[in-house]
Amino acid sequence: MRLYQMQDSGNCYKVRLAAHQLGQPLELVDVDILKGESRTEDFLKRNPNGRVPTLELDDGRSLPESNAILFWLAEGTALLPEDRFARAEALQWMFFEQYSHEPYIAVARFWHSIKPGGREEKAAMFPEWHRRGHEALAVMERHLSSHDWFAGGAYSIADIALYAYTHVAHEGDFDLAPYKAVNSWLARVASEPLHVPMNWRS
Repeated sequence: MRLYQMQDSGNCYKVRLAAHQLGQPLELVDVDILKGESRTEDFLKRNPNGRVPTLELDDGRSLPESNAILFWLAEGTALLPEDRFARAEALQWMFFEQYSHEPYIAVARFWHSIKPGGREEKAAMFPEWHRRGHEALAVMERHLSSHDWFAGGAYSIADIALYAYTHVAHEGDFDLAPYKAVNSWLARVASEPLHVPMNWRS
């Protein structure tokens, strides 16, 4: 399978991490979104939304959206709970990640550490991104204060989805020190078999 991706994107990292832990080899094709490479006519045929990651399957079909790709990769594996409620619980946290977490923590990181001149350009936005991002981290902290994992009592794609941007939240100027349960969970995820860091390439 071929993954169209950007190495320092947390959404792309999710897919690489899950695929590696599942023993699924990927051919990586780098797409520089800062140069508009996800907006070319050729790329838009694969993903009309013009975003990475986009997974090209062996049969030529394309699947965009990081959490949809996670769900597809994990089908029939230990990373997707078998129990009906636990599966829904995994999706619950993955929806939370995309709606309440990623739009603030990932976006602050992008403008703070990735986009040249971003800190100055978006200076007025950082207080709101930090406020909403800390609200999301507080939700995670409450859950993790009494649970080791996010769904079904075991490591799953819900953890991968939330780990990707949480573990680099400091790059968006978030202080994670007050979140003791979150930090313990980050360490658990990092100690899972076949874990690889964001800068790792297959």
